Amino acid sequence: MNRGRVAVVTGGGSGIGRATCERLEGAGFRLGVLDLDPGEPPPAAVTVRTDVADEAAVQRAFATIAAELGPVEVLVNNAGITGSRLATVCHETPVEEWDRVQAVNARGVFLCTRAVLPGMLAAGAGHIITVASVAGLVAFPGRCAYSASKGAALQLTRSVAVDYARHGIRANAVCPGFVDTPMTRWRLDVPELRAEVEARIPLGRVAGPDEIAEAVALLAGDRLGYMNGAALVLDGGWTAQ
Repeated sequence: MNRGRVAVVTGGGSGIGRATCERLEGAGFRLGVLDLDPGEPPPAAVTVRTDVADEAAVQRAFATIAAELGPVEVLVNNAGITGSRLATVCHETPVEEWDRVQAVNARGVFLCTRAVLPGMLAAGAGHIITVASVAGLVAFPGRCAYSASKGAALQLTRSVAVDYARHGIRANAVCPGFVDTPMTRWRLDVPELRAEVEARIPLGRVAGPDEIAEAVALLAGDRLGYMNGAALVLDGGWTAQ
């Protein structure tokens, strides 16, 4: 039973994060939500407006959640950005864009993971789930900063899985392909661009946020207790080609 367990979702204000909050709340978790723009999270959630790339802000946010809900048992590192259209191939990507993408997608995962580990070590249990991307497994053309950041997030997941398993703490990643979220809508709302994307996916469609949230919820439960250091791919078969 998950009733009463505490889960924190970063980037929980929209897209995959929002769907994950709804799914975990339905499974009985008590929720903490971190986001720069929290939107309208589940009413029972403890919401903290947070920049996950800011060390002090992250520490304050987790202290608030611990004070109001108790020790964090499940962390979902979901906050992420693709970067602007300037974040493209390597020699054309401004350093500022590179740093911005790495700050959220890699540093943010590190800071939030680092913040919950002491409590998990004290409890002798915990699960850190990072929403990475298939871009961490195969490079997305024209997105060097994003691909590098998701590769870093995936490798951090594996590092934590190896270092902390003996303490009862697991770490796994979910690697979505294309998902219909506010972050991808600039492309998917253009019919010809959406058609190009879907033509490359064997299932012929992009995923919905709820489909990724379902995978996160499965990991957050107790049924896959032997899974550790894994990358669960949900891409409609795109990387199988």
